[in-house]
Amino acid sequence: MSPGPTWRRSRSNRRAEEIAAAWWIESEACEYEAGFSYSLAMSTPRIAFLASRAPDAQAALAQMQAVHGRHEPEEADVLCALGGDGFMLRTLHRYGPRGLPVYGMKLGTIGFLMNHYAPDGLIERIAAAHPAHLRPLEMSAITEAGSTATSLAYNEVSLLRQTRQAAHIRIHLNDRARLDELVCDGVLVATPAGSTAYNFSAHGPILPFGANVIALTPIAPFRPRRWRGALLRSETVVRFETLDPDKRPMSVTADSHEVRDVIEVTVRESKEHGVTLLFDPEHNLEERILAEQFVS
Repeated sequence: MSPGPTWRRSRSNRRAEEIAAAWWIESEACEYEAGFSYSLAMSTPRIAFLASRAPDAQAALAQMQAVHGRHEPEEADVLCALGGDGFMLRTLHRYGPRGLPVYGMKLGTIGFLMNHYAPDGLIERIAAAHPAHLRPLEMSAITEAGSTATSLAYNEVSLLRQTRQAAHIRIHLNDRARLDELVCDGVLVATPAGSTAYNFSAHGPILPFGANVIALTPIAPFRPRRWRGALLRSETVVRFETLDPDKRPMSVTADSHEVRDVIEVTVRESKEHGVTLLFDPEHNLEERILAEQFVS
């Protein structure tokens, strides 16, 4: 067993390192580990509450800060996100580099990455929470203008056609062309945490957490007729090449960051970035992904 993964942390934020190290994970296998309790040498953690603009989330923010105090993320031990999955993703993108564990409570439309909201017993819930370490995908895109854009994605990286014309895409895996021409509306690469979202809607597989695989899923494929995607080892480097970009332009989106008129996109699992989400033991992320496969 070893402490959690090495995030980029500022030297001044040593407290964040102590907090993140309080939850232990299998960093080599990136597996979920249950049963590690909150073991900090303090009675009450400093919690930074973050909320979406939804009225319910704003009301909960005021209520929680009245009870637990108000702390900025720069001085906090734990982040508590109040909202839905979209707000959780924005929180991870903005505060992930700080290395703080994040405990979410659902006050939005979708809450797959959140715990249920309850105003009481928050300290005890955080103490008993099970950690889940997420490694995002790294996306690098080259545009027709010659510029390069990079971004992280905790759910998926998706390429989509920009016009009525179907997209024509060549797919390379580890610098080897595996599919010379995919005719489709688009194609995506999803993490296990994101496999129940857009990927599942596109008829992609739900991935077990800790399986060290990613999903490569076409969106409305036309040719090859029978190709329905692939399961790839998490260390696979996926490169998409846009064929005929003048006639068939494409955009790429990493979670919510969109880049238009791309001609080449490379996707790989990040080895430098990671976040720790905290889940109530009775409904941890591994259980949620498993249960999602048996919903009628």
